[in-house]
Amino acid sequence: MSPVWGNNSPNIVIILTDDMGWNDVGYHGAEFPTPNIDRIAREGVDLERYYVTPICTPTRAGLMTGRYPLRYGLQRVTVKTWGTRAIPDDEILIPAALEGAGYETRAMAGKWHLGWQRRSNHPLSKGFTSYLGHSGGGIGFFSHSTQGLHDWHKNWELNYEPGYSTELIGEEAVRVIEEAEGSRKPFFLYVAFNAIHTPNDYLPHHYEQFAHISDTLRREKAAMMTSLDEQVGAILDALDRTGATDDTFLLFSSDNGGSLPNGSSSDPLRDGKWSVYEGGIRVVASVRWPNGGLKGGRKLAEPISYIDMHPTLLGIAGADRLGKPFDGEDVLDVLRGERQRDDFEFHSYFQGQRIPQNEEDPDREIPFERNAVNTREWKVVRLGPSLRMVDDPRKDAFIELYRIREDPLEKNDVEASHPEVVDDLLRRMKQFRETQKPVLEHVDIRPPDTWVKPYDLRIPD
Repeated sequence: MSPVWGNNSPNIVIILTDDMGWNDVGYHGAEFPTPNIDRIAREGVDLERYYVTPICTPTRAGLMTGRYPLRYGLQRVTVKTWGTRAIPDDEILIPAALEGAGYETRAMAGKWHLGWQRRSNHPLSKGFTSYLGHSGGGIGFFSHSTQGLHDWHKNWELNYEPGYSTELIGEEAVRVIEEAEGSRKPFFLYVAFNAIHTPNDYLPHHYEQFAHISDTLRREKAAMMTSLDEQVGAILDALDRTGATDDTFLLFSSDNGGSLPNGSSSDPLRDGKWSVYEGGIRVVASVRWPNGGLKGGRKLAEPISYIDMHPTLLGIAGADRLGKPFDGEDVLDVLRGERQRDDFEFHSYFQGQRIPQNEEDPDREIPFERNAVNTREWKVVRLGPSLRMVDDPRKDAFIELYRIREDPLEKNDVEASHPEVVDDLLRRMKQFRETQKPVLEHVDIRPPDTWVKPYDLRIPD
């Protein structure tokens, strides 16, 4: 079918899943089929080294801004319902940047997780023209609530339509595609599924399909992935049906690695969500754009990251660059197989639990963090005290080095034999950490006793 879209710029669709592990898709060997997700990789370019953050808020923030969330206080932890942290008002997101390039429809369906307590935090204040979904994380798929608070919105208002959230998000995405067909203008659609994040809510008829999976948690994830894959298929079918497929740049990825304690699998990668090892930050991802020079049926071994997407999309849309300098870069030529990224440098950082500073003074605690630096060839991993509180990155820290291009499973630590490489990457790591927003309020991992729960997550006037 010939395209019906009347603008030289392509449609842009981003499908982001939640907590999906490397081995949670059929084409990576899962015990359950995912034919529609597999189709994107088969027809497009399978990104074998696509990097994100170990947790969800930072990935969403960096994807939307093209900048490391460390610069504006969103890389350390996720946005919490009981906190005030949000993406800053002066950060320019993809939909706002695309508005001036003729993208009249800039829709979002799904999980926001970038702030909710002020009207300026809302997707409609960030350049989106429509929004259906939830502000926070970890909502019930049927209850649409988190922390006992109703969290389902249609544009500015709370919405109480019943249904399984995966299906509601998919249905909204299909609606946007079908309604955009007649406009003859390119559209931007951001579909952020909360699947397959906990709670492990699933449709019973999907669960019944996987009696051969003995592990209950794994069987639950199989059911959740089946629902997710069906909705990905509905989106692909809508693009086909409206004649938009060839002129649509489609990115599919997870926001971080899978939650292994809850039934996901990262095999054969090491570790999962919350980790800076590859299983936490290297995720299932693929891109498809038939009319854009992305020859399908390829695997791309060049490293790409979430912060590269904003500048890349501006390039393909012919949109003006707005706002602050990017940390990512336009990688369309890399996706086309025309260039290698010899200068690739990617930083991972996650601050986890606190640990005693020393055995002599166990009551004195300092932040413990996980750091990693990936280049095209190497990867250094550091687990230890906050880099902003020590002069020597090696002090009291556990350091590993991997020749990551040859050893993606991180089995052979070569730190002892390449001290000069380790020193160079630790230097870069410390420089990166010095870019952190200097003043950050403390964020409790669980609701503090002083938290006064609101009645609901209504958007303020």
